[in-house]
Amino acid sequence: MIPTETDVAIVGAGPTGLMLAGDLAAAGVRTTVLDRRSEQSNLTRAFGVHARTLELLDARGLADELITTGRPVRELRLFDHVNVDLTRLPSRFPYLLITPQYQVESVLRRRAESLGATLLGGTDVINLRQDDAGAEIETADGQHIRASYVVGADGVHSRIRQALGLSFPGKAVLKSIMLADMRLNDAPEGVLAVNAVGDCFAFVAPFGDGWFRVFAWDRLNQQPDTAPLEFEEIRDVTRRALGTDFGMHDPRWMSRFHSDERQVPQYRVGRVFLAGDAAHVHSPAGGQGMNTGIQDAANLAWKLAAAVGGWAPQDLLDSYQTERHPVGRLVLRSSGAIIRLAMIQSQLERTARNLIGGTALKIAPVARKVAGTISGIGISYAAPHGAHALAGRRAADVLLAGEGRPTARLYEELRAGKFVLLAPPALATAAEPWADRVRVATPAGPDTTIMLVRPDGYVAWAIDDPNAQRRDTATRNALAALCGTPTSGRPAGAKTIA
Repeated sequence: MIPTETDVAIVGAGPTGLMLAGDLAAAGVRTTVLDRRSEQSNLTRAFGVHARTLELLDARGLADELITTGRPVRELRLFDHVNVDLTRLPSRFPYLLITPQYQVESVLRRRAESLGATLLGGTDVINLRQDDAGAEIETADGQHIRASYVVGADGVHSRIRQALGLSFPGKAVLKSIMLADMRLNDAPEGVLAVNAVGDCFAFVAPFGDGWFRVFAWDRLNQQPDTAPLEFEEIRDVTRRALGTDFGMHDPRWMSRFHSDERQVPQYRVGRVFLAGDAAHVHSPAGGQGMNTGIQDAANLAWKLAAAVGGWAPQDLLDSYQTERHPVGRLVLRSSGAIIRLAMIQSQLERTARNLIGGTALKIAPVARKVAGTISGIGISYAAPHGAHALAGRRAADVLLAGEGRPTARLYEELRAGKFVLLAPPALATAAEPWADRVRVATPAGPDTTIMLVRPDGYVAWAIDDPNAQRRDTATRNALAALCGTPTSGRPAGAKTIA
């Protein structure tokens, strides 16, 4: 039965919507997810989970489970012999995990349902209205759901974005990309096979169950998405791009699609938010699309939970736009640059590209920058003027000190869905008024920097002042500014909608 009221209604049960639902439900927020699909599909285009996404899943206790479903790739091939080394990423996950999107969805779905989120499949949302107190969505069968907030995570053809009247400017980058699921006589060496030769490209990835997904594109034969697709066409393009078709046979499904570069100008309109492909779509180069959507959800979830719980600092919800819109733009540009470089036709230009790209990636700072951008590890948010250098940056997964227990990590502490104050034990009392939303942990190493880490694993505030009294005062002021009004005896948790 569809509830008539909820705190947050999420439209779309892909990775973005499911990540958001699990985080909100974990925070005690009544959450309802509506999806037009009646069952999960394996017809997915995403196959890579990057390091930053794995860190976010680790902070929810999900990474280890997901890793068992896939295989790591430690060097990401961009084109020809230009590769990005992921092994030096400062992360527990210095690789790209190759696993199909439906495995990611399965892990996130189980978490969301186990935490109490309501998931409604076969439910098509057709309209949206909002006012100062909340928003209301209407389904195709005439049901109405009232919510404090609505999130459109319903993909490139988002009904929520359309209902808001928002433009989705951009253009098609690649037309007539061929998709197919195949059996192979010979699996690619090194998990993935990918290459572009100017007039075509091909990408082959394993499902992990004996089937393989093939992506192929032919500049010389671009057809409408609706045009029939022949098996021999995919085999021919794969041979041209990769030198072999791996003995592909027995296709179970084939189709065409086109890839766009688009970004909505506003991620928030009143009480309605957009996330994932509803807000931005990119070329498939670098495998960043699904990852960016999951990271959108991690950023938005704790802010919505704070707003529903009644303790969100002023303008907290607006920070979703200011933080995530630039990231979407960055990913759009970086993935666009990769695909355009990969599609260079001239042999002379390809030779120059390979020489310049290969040389640049041997320079350590350049290699770190490229790997950090593609993996998400290097993405940070703008900090206020005069803030500590760490503010807005991803928090490293430092080891924590503790008596009578094995050494723990910061990202294990983040599994409670709260802020974490990394500080010496003497500062623990400073966080007591915010005990419902802040945990205190002591780093195991000698670092004397005090940090307040947000629930999404980014540094909200830090200080290095050696003076104990100034540190104490600054820490309490930071907690008050960033974590809202202290509980002061009132029950913590989600409030009902207005």
